[in-house]
Amino acid sequence: MDATTSSRRFWTLNALAWAGYAMYGLWVGMRIGGGAVFSGIVLITVSVAVSLWLCSGALRSIALRQHWWEASLGSLVLKLAAGVVLGASVAQAVTAALLLPALALGWVQLPGGHADYQWSSLLVYWMNTALFLLMWTGLWAGLHGLRRARHSELARLRAEAERSALERDALRARLNPHFMFNALNNLRALILEDPERARDMVTRLSRTLRQALAHNRSEQVTLAEELAVVDDYLAIEAVHFEQRLQVRQQIDADATQAQLPAMALQLLVENAIKHGIASRPGGGEVQIRATLDNDVLRLQVDNPLASVSEPTQGHGVGLAYLRAQLGTRGRFVLQPVGDRMQALMEIPQ
Repeated sequence: MDATTSSRRFWTLNALAWAGYAMYGLWVGMRIGGGAVFSGIVLITVSVAVSLWLCSGALRSIALRQHWWEASLGSLVLKLAAGVVLGASVAQAVTAALLLPALALGWVQLPGGHADYQWSSLLVYWMNTALFLLMWTGLWAGLHGLRRARHSELARLRAEAERSALERDALRARLNPHFMFNALNNLRALILEDPERARDMVTRLSRTLRQALAHNRSEQVTLAEELAVVDDYLAIEAVHFEQRLQVRQQIDADATQAQLPAMALQLLVENAIKHGIASRPGGGEVQIRATLDNDVLRLQVDNPLASVSEPTQGHGVGLAYLRAQLGTRGRFVLQPVGDRMQALMEIPQ
């Protein structure tokens, strides 16, 4: 529901609520007057009802404009209670300002011929007004809070659905169909040529698939565990690219126990091979560096620039998924540096 519709509905219900209050007040006045309708009681009832209609509307407008529901529950209750106290006081003050001159001029009549404004009577009038305003304020405030909670839950569910879709896309990116196709074809060729190497490739492929399927979006692994996955992946790709793929790793020993999102480094290496090595007839070298400085894990994956110009901001669901994993907790940059493409990822520990 948009803000305009919600506001229109509130003012309609607000008018109906205080119209009902006015009808109730007239009924009570008739009981007091022995069945007769006194003009003074009509003035009191209408004045209080209209004042409370305006005060409750103003209270709601102020609460929404100043975002009272975003504060703590205690702060919200105190502000609404203060609004009720002030609103009831204003309603009684306006009513007295209208009634007393009208009585003095003889424009209206009351049972007994005069208005009772002793302190005890004033307190009763104010408490009666405050009670009704409190009940109505509590009702619309509670309904508004429930509506906010429902909208928040719907937003959370939409975010979960979008995240699930991203994870499904990322899973498809992890299990790159070209990678699988090449791996299976190379495995078939190795079975007859080099059975021992074929068995090793089956083992590595199995571990790679298990790692791709086992981890969820929020899971963290150590760099040592991630490097084991990368080694298996590179060994499988080495069978396909042979001498076209060279790999150089520079891993600081103190960085191996640092934490990073599962499969994050593997995605960078896969991207380097797909957009760097595979697109060059002569292949090239993929460089992997890892350091730990000031409790920040710094990962860098370099590959030669493709023969055909590639975008510098990254593309594909794999890198989009990686950015979603890091969120605001880390930094990811993909940019050309000289004749190489550099992927840089920084993850605070």
